[in-house]
Amino acid sequence: MAGKSGAPWWAHMMLYAGGLTMVVAGGAAAVTQIGYNTANGAVENEDILDNRAEMDVENIEGPLNILVLGVDKQGGSTRSDTMIMVHVNKDLTDVSMVSLPRDLYVEIPDCGPDWGSNPCMQKLNHAASISDDWENVTLPNVVSTIDNLTGVEFHMAATVDFNGFMDLVDLVDEIELCPWQEIQSIHGEKRVFPEGCAYYDKEESLDLIRQRYGWTDWESGLGGDYGRQAMQQQAIKALIKELKADGYHKDVGKLTELFEGLKGKLTLDLPDGLTAVDLAMNLRDLNPEDITSIRVPATSIETEVGSSEVITEGELQTAADALWSALQNDTMDQWIAQYPEWVKQTGNAATETEPAEAEGGTEGTGTEDGGTGG
Repeated sequence: MAGKSGAPWWAHMMLYAGGLTMVVAGGAAAVTQIGYNTANGAVENEDILDNRAEMDVENIEGPLNILVLGVDKQGGSTRSDTMIMVHVNKDLTDVSMVSLPRDLYVEIPDCGPDWGSNPCMQKLNHAASISDDWENVTLPNVVSTIDNLTGVEFHMAATVDFNGFMDLVDLVDEIELCPWQEIQSIHGEKRVFPEGCAYYDKEESLDLIRQRYGWTDWESGLGGDYGRQAMQQQAIKALIKELKADGYHKDVGKLTELFEGLKGKLTLDLPDGLTAVDLAMNLRDLNPEDITSIRVPATSIETEVGSSEVITEGELQTAADALWSALQNDTMDQWIAQYPEWVKQTGNAATETEPAEAEGGTEGTGTEDGGTGG
């Protein structure tokens, strides 16, 4: 029987149901948008790069070069002794991480008041210790030093408080780390970490990745600060693996929890129009197990500023120049095939680590202590 409007009862019901569906869908979209805005709002923006490589933020594709600076904030000052160049290939399927040694002997544009704020040859870590004014003096000095050394153009950059970053381990309870030797902690509880893979909580993980002096496998290129670099890269990959397993990479609600957990510990320098959530969603299919860790071709030499990692003329200079070009031109697969001795798989399978025989390399990197170092 038709109603007063002449339409059958089921038509009224369908109209009502359709309206209700639109309201519910609109409400869900609003909740999603609120979560999206909340997640993006939790990440602080910072001007890090002087010059930025162009990229299409509407259609994100590689290659992408990302500068990541590990920072330590203590007593009102900020320092950085972890500097990683992350390269994502054109298809957004492969990632290379190049850790710049803190003791790499380089030209620094501004060496601080003791040097008359003039350029000098010093350890890379010195570039990050010239002033307590991180934003206006120290950070630009670090970026300029890396720019001058490599010539690589970065599409985006980030600073990460590694101590705070490890707070994210609480989200997944534990991460798997694989020391390739037994190591005695020099911090706090003086833990002993056995050789081999095991799961560690936040405090244990942070303790392990801060160790520097205990690594003695110089023959495999994993002694001293190189060992610390390898453990940091392990931790990054292991944490990404666990977060992906828990679905943080494809759920805006969980991404909000993730980014809020990084509030005050992560800053991003992204091109206009690109948000943290957009970036995370576009890179969500990357497999942390496929991240390749690269060691800069250098050798340990005594310089006027102490034991340093030096890119000497000849084979090392050729390999390093080829590395910077490969990062810039997206030919990392070719570089890796040509220089396998500088490639390390430092993921959760410690047995996959490839030895890198440094030319004349011996122990002794790292005499200046930084907040994230052991």
